[in-house]
Amino acid sequence: MTFGERVVGALKLDANTFEDIERDPTAMGQAVGIVALAALASNLGQIWRLGFGSMLIGVCASLIGYVLWAVVVWLVGTKVMPDPATKADFAETFRTIAFAASPGLIGVVTIVPFGIGWFLMLLLTPIIWLWSMAAMVVAVRQVLDYSETFKAAIVVLIGFVVFLVFWGTMAVLSFGAAIVGGLFGR
Repeated sequence: MTFGERVVGALKLDANTFEDIERDPTAMGQAVGIVALAALASNLGQIWRLGFGSMLIGVCASLIGYVLWAVVVWLVGTKVMPDPATKADFAETFRTIAFAASPGLIGVVTIVPFGIGWFLMLLLTPIIWLWSMAAMVVAVRQVLDYSETFKAAIVVLIGFVVFLVFWGTMAVLSFGAAIVGGLFGR
């Protein structure tokens, strides 16, 4: 499968696409690429306000967040809640769940100026998050060879909580750095 076919398959929540990604060790670059592209697309509407440097930091943070999420999914899925058929390594897990970021590409429409982009961001962000979560459940079910979707959803939610703690920590550190920089920058 090509990169484009994998993205479309992930957007369609196609289980066979996630199986293909799991089996292809050469897809690691594509996995990193889709996470980076989705992060860029989701933040594109903020480029006028935050600048390119902030977007680059957002991409790096997204990659770190996805690695963390993959570690949690892999550990919980293979060590704490495995099915008898479960056998996955970390690389397979990361590659597969990274493509669950594909719905984030839709965020590119937020670059529209004059407040329309802001409105689109408010409208699309919950849809993108829910779509990505659904893709993540399909990805986890496939990579961990689960027989039940509910079990995959539980593993995804556990990973999501860790992901939110990571993002919350990043936000607090960023906000704190901005305040300290503002106090000492005078």
